Amino acid sequence: MKKVIIIGGGMTGLAAAYTLEEKARGKVDYLLIEQENRLGGKIHTAKEDGFVLEGGPDCFLSEKPQVAQLSEKLGIEDRLLPSHEASKGSSVFTGGRLHKLPEGLMLMVPTKIMPFAFSSLISWPGKIRMAMDLFIPRRKGNQDESLGSFVTRRLGREALDKIAEPLIGGIHSGDPEQMSLKASFPRFLQMEEKYGSLIRAMLSARKNAPSRPQPTPGKVEKTYFMSFKGGMGELIETVVDRLDKSKLLLGQTVTGVKKREDGKYFVFIQGQDPLEADAIIVATPANVAADILREVDDIITGKLQEIPYVSSATVSLAYRRTDVKTDLNSFGFVIPRKENRKIMAVTYSSTKWHKHRTPNDEYVLVRAFVGGPGNQELVTIDDEKMLKMVQSEVKEIMGIDAKPVRTKIFRWVKGMPQYTMGHLERMEEVEKQLSKYPGLYIVGGSYRGVGISNCIGEGSGAAEKALAYLA
Repeated sequence: MKKVIIIGGGMTGLAAAYTLEEKARGKVDYLLIEQENRLGGKIHTAKEDGFVLEGGPDCFLSEKPQVAQLSEKLGIEDRLLPSHEASKGSSVFTGGRLHKLPEGLMLMVPTKIMPFAFSSLISWPGKIRMAMDLFIPRRKGNQDESLGSFVTRRLGREALDKIAEPLIGGIHSGDPEQMSLKASFPRFLQMEEKYGSLIRAMLSARKNAPSRPQPTPGKVEKTYFMSFKGGMGELIETVVDRLDKSKLLLGQTVTGVKKREDGKYFVFIQGQDPLEADAIIVATPANVAADILREVDDIITGKLQEIPYVSSATVSLAYRRTDVKTDLNSFGFVIPRKENRKIMAVTYSSTKWHKHRTPNDEYVLVRAFVGGPGNQELVTIDDEKMLKMVQSEVKEIMGIDAKPVRTKIFRWVKGMPQYTMGHLERMEEVEKQLSKYPGLYIVGGSYRGVGISNCIGEGSGAAEKALAYLA
């Protein structure tokens, strides 16, 4: 029986394994190898005494269908959890206080005049400059540019510093001046090309958006942000439960891959005999993939090594509700880098999800984000110093002076890939070289999209290609 080896047990690798388990049972064998002793990669949910503590992503975007489709296949559609829409909204901490993002702000573009006009977030010169987007001509040519250059050109510097950088750059923990717009946010380029203005594009999208459907009886309400009642780890647990456990090899390090003259591959594992494979799906971060494939192709290795990474950490803090006097009726706040704070953002987890995150209503749960392109060194300080630092920030910004009843730190050293300028060209070169190695696939969040849905699509797609190749 022909065999596929999957290297990497994050969401991408698990999606590939599930697709092979579902579609190739008895026809093609597979083995998933993961260096850690757990599966799920950056999706990591800890459950402690009724608290649900997310280490990585706490949600997925419902506009991308892959998670919902997989949930339906797995039979856990009823476990989906909508965000608490009554508390929808976020703030920006700037100038020493929190400013509510104005109603009608879509991505970073104002679509309602009055809430934006009366917002304290942007100065009047900044508001006028943002409105000039309606009159600035579209750019000629199709060359790439950075997110920072694009936002400054269309909406002005203040919009970049106070909205785009903390909100959009924060999704990737990236530096807007280095991020490739084509690779990270191609939608903005498409909007400019079609409408000549971001504001006109967003107004059109708002006008033509279908009315929000009434919840179907027996079905979970669909909101923009979605999660699971037991946290995002519930998705991982269910996928793993559907896999053949004899085909999961944990705690083992792949040291290299070598292509044989007969077209098959050897996979070398530290301390073990090499394994033979007819096809290989490399579902690891690019820096790990580069090391694994160093004996396969120098160009692929070189291009993967050019993809930079940023470190970050999340710190969850649980408090007694009576100790928190701050208004937590929103999803949280972000902090522009120019404020020079030690944290990037805070999510009000127990508000965003309303239920299923604390043992009962006597507690509140918040999650702070540390690191990013400007403060990567903070990710590696010891637990005591990090907790002291985060609690000090929370006290200064939110006024919470009480001692948390529970804390949890997750660190992601070099964990977030950066789609910098030239990223798409690098990927085109990698794919061109990969065409020389039938049966070898490189997929994951480092390449064509960092979201959970992207990873599911990439992993499943790679498995489908492997099956077609082996047929």
